[in-house]
Amino acid sequence: MSDPFERKIYEARLSPHRSMTPRAFYLFIVVYCVAQLVFALPFLFMGAWPVAGFMGLDALALYIAFRISFRSAGAYETLDLTALELVFARVDVGGRRREWRFNPSWVRLQQDVHEEFGTQSVALVSRGEIVEIGAFLGPEQKAELARDLDRALATARRGPLFE
Repeated sequence: MSDPFERKIYEARLSPHRSMTPRAFYLFIVVYCVAQLVFALPFLFMGAWPVAGFMGLDALALYIAFRISFRSAGAYETLDLTALELVFARVDVGGRRREWRFNPSWVRLQQDVHEEFGTQSVALVSRGEIVEIGAFLGPEQKAELARDLDRALATARRGPLFE
């Protein structure tokens, strides 16, 4: 039988959104490079080879930018809530983990909501410490996270359910 104090009330893994899969990226970069080559050939034939070189640098810069973006997608955050503890962990791109532990009875959510742009930030506040969560999420996702986490914290504050 599981311990009611250890049963998870809420669990979430937050990751930055990437609209392009690695396969779609490689297809895009190949098509882009072929298009750059087609547009660069007339300049090469006219003797304006520096233009073609700069077009190649454009393709290289685009490739590097996408690789950096895909690398940053390795970062994530986790939220685990039980009746006794809220554990928030942030894992960076290099795999380094930083963890915060809060008592659900004392932690509160702080939201910065702009009337035109929606939820700008969500933070956990306890004993003077403020930790922003889901900074990479969009306003709608931040609002949904805050709503769900607020409900879960209310459940945790009521205490464990014994069956």
